[in-house]
This record gives sequence, structure tokens and C-alpha cells, in this order.
Amino acid sequence: MKIANKIFIVFFILSGIIVTNAQDKMTLDLEQSIQLGLKNNSALHGSKMNMALYEAKLNEAKTYFLPTLNFNASYTRLSEIDPFEIITPFGKFNISPTFFNQYNFKLSLQQPVFTGFKLTSSKNIAEYYSMASKEDYTKAEKDLIFNIKNAYWNLFKANQMQKVIEENINQINSHLNDIKNLFDQGMATNNDVLKVQVQLADVTLKQIDITNAVQIATVALNNLIGIPLSTEVSISEQVVNDEIEMESLAVLMESAYKNRADLKSMNYKVEASNEGIDLAKSDWFPQIYISGNYYYSNPNQRILPSVDKFNGTWDVSLSLSLNLWNWGATNDRKTQAEMQYKQAQDYYSTLKDAVKLDITSSYLNLKKSEQKIIVAENSVKEAEENYRVTKDKFNNGLISNSELLDAEVALLQAKTNNINAVADNKIAAANLNKAIGN
Repeated sequence: MKIANKIFIVFFILSGIIVTNAQDKMTLDLEQSIQLGLKNNSALHGSKMNMALYEAKLNEAKTYFLPTLNFNASYTRLSEIDPFEIITPFGKFNISPTFFNQYNFKLSLQQPVFTGFKLTSSKNIAEYYSMASKEDYTKAEKDLIFNIKNAYWNLFKANQMQKVIEENINQINSHLNDIKNLFDQGMATNNDVLKVQVQLADVTLKQIDITNAVQIATVALNNLIGIPLSTEVSISEQVVNDEIEMESLAVLMESAYKNRADLKSMNYKVEASNEGIDLAKSDWFPQIYISGNYYYSNPNQRILPSVDKFNGTWDVSLSLSLNLWNWGATNDRKTQAEMQYKQAQDYYSTLKDAVKLDITSSYLNLKKSEQKIIVAENSVKEAEENYRVTKDKFNNGLISNSELLDAEVALLQAKTNNINAVADNKIAAANLNKAIGN
């Protein structure tokens, strides 16, 4: 029985290890990575909270148009004093009785009638900032998607590089075996063997670097999509090198001006700054309120003679206030608001210039990357054919050891260039999409 229990415990532990290892491995395509990032990224969550904050500020601004209702209650204990009495031939008369306990309940209602457009301006400002925060969230979302794409294709690049270097190491090991056999037969020199060994050591160093690059790229992607950094991610995306049909640069510019979330956000902030001018000028206008109060007190001061009893009374009033002179403070606030509005306009113009530069550079980079793919693919074909021919000649003793080493290096370089071109093209396409606001 004890043996059976031990076997069960060992099986349970091994099962846990297997499950843990299974959880530490994940195969993802690009769309799955994006969805994970949108769900888990903490920075994006912060932007969503900012959007909710400005929505709450807008709702608060709307409430100021509505009447406010307040309730107050108080109890007062007074020191004891003699009542005010009049003595006449007919007896004593209590003119003002004394009550040592006073209870007051008050219900107040106030409704703004006219505030010099202050409430309207405040509501409009809050509305513009609420819309700006939504565009800021959209921008944060699109930036995150681009960053995930960038990290994904960098991981793809590192993985492909790792495979190419492993292939190259296998080629060099085969070459090393061949040259050692020739050396044993007296058909190659020790220097020939050393050349191949040096080449193998150089590629092995590259393998160490690329293994580290894979780990770094994996951690970067995991961090963006919100999964444990130790998770081993496998890329499942199938790369198709289709030529991307692009609109003209002018059309892309026009699309960006309509779609870019940061431009929309800045435009809303410009409008909010313009409303700030009207808000600052509101103090030049009278402030009109209507208010009403209901009192339920014991004793009620409006009822004479006073009695030790709860009684209700009410009042309604219309009030007007106008700031006649404040040493130009209102004008100074208006000037400040106008300067902020002009600054916002300048920021918007600067942002448009930055967008124009972003689109132009992204457009040119994508064009360049497409040209590099064509050259790189042809280079790989030529390098593979060159290696095949050179290998055959070497096997037949027609060329030297150095020429085969050169062919191996050329093939590795051609495949490396091709991988870089493919990954850079995907990143350039993603960058252009982000630049035009898609």
C-alpha cells in the first residue's frame, strides 16, 4: 500500500510538471497576439480609465444645469434667562417667552437661470475633452497594435535567423568532416582545416547571439501581450510576400488627416480652448438664480408670538449678482484663455507637420522594403546555386577549400538579408498603417 501511495505521489508531481511546462509554451499567430495585448496590456487599461474619468467630468458638468436640493438640520441649547414680562394693574403679561431648546430643519432648492454662458461653456469644454480622451484611447490602442506587430515580426526574424544559422553550422560541420578526411589522406593542409574551424567558431558565436536575441524578442512580445515573461512563444504566422498596393502619397495624407486619432484629439482640445475664452468672459455678465426654502422649526422665528411647537414656513427669491469691478481680473483671464487657444492651434499645426513627415518616411520605407525583398530573394537563389556548384567542384577536387568557405558565407549572408527584408517589410507596412490612422 505504501509503495502504491509513493507511485501515486510521484505520478502527481510529474503530472504537475508536465502541466506547468505546457502552460509555459504557447503558439500564436499575429491576430491572437493582438487580441491578447488588447485584453491584458496595463497601459491600455490606464488609457481606458482616463476616458472614463473625462466621461464622469462631462456628466458632472451637465448636472450644474439642474436644480440643487440641500437639507440642513440644527439643534441649539440656549442659556436660561428670565422672560420679558410687562407688569400692569391688570397683572403680568409675558411679551417674549423664552425657549431654551431650538430645533431647525431647512430644505433649500436653487436653480440657475442665467450665468453668462458659464455653464454652457463648462459643459462644452468637458464634452470636447471627453471626446479627446476617446481619441487618445484609440491612439493608445493603435500604438499598442503596432508595437505588438513590431515585436511579433522581430521575434519572427530572430527565429528565422536561428534556423538559418543552424543550417549553416550543419553545412560547415559537413565541410569540416570532408576537409579532415582530405587532410588524413594528405590532400589538404592543416591550414585548410583551421580555416574551416575558424569559420565554425565564428558562426557558433553568431548562434549564441541569435539565441539571446530570440529570448529578448520573446520577452518583449510577452510583456506587450500581458503573459508571463518566461512563456515560450512559437510563431505560427505564414509569411506571404505579396506586393502591397498603395495609394498615392497625397491620398494617404488626406486619409491620415481624417483618421488619425491624435489629430482628432488635438482638434477637440483646440475647440475646448476656444470655449475657455467664453468661460473667462462669463464674469462680465450678471448671474441670476431662483431659489426657494422651506423651514420647519421649533420655535419658528416668523411666527409671533413664539410658541414651543414645530411650524413650517417657506420663501422664494430671485437673485441677481454682477461683478462691477475686480481690477481687470476678468479681462486677464480672457487674455490667458486666448493665449491658450493660440497655443493649442500651434500645437495642432505642429502635429500636422509631424504627421506629414511620419507618412512620407513610412511610405518611402515601405517602398524601399519591397525593392529589397525582390533583390534579397534573387540573391538567395543565386547564392544557393553558387553553393551547389561550388560544393560539387570541391567534392571533385576542382576548387580550393577557401572558395567553398566563401560560398558558405555568401549563402548565409543572402539568407540573412532575405529574412531581414521580409520582416522589415512587414514592420514598414504596419508603420504606414499606423501613420495613416488605420
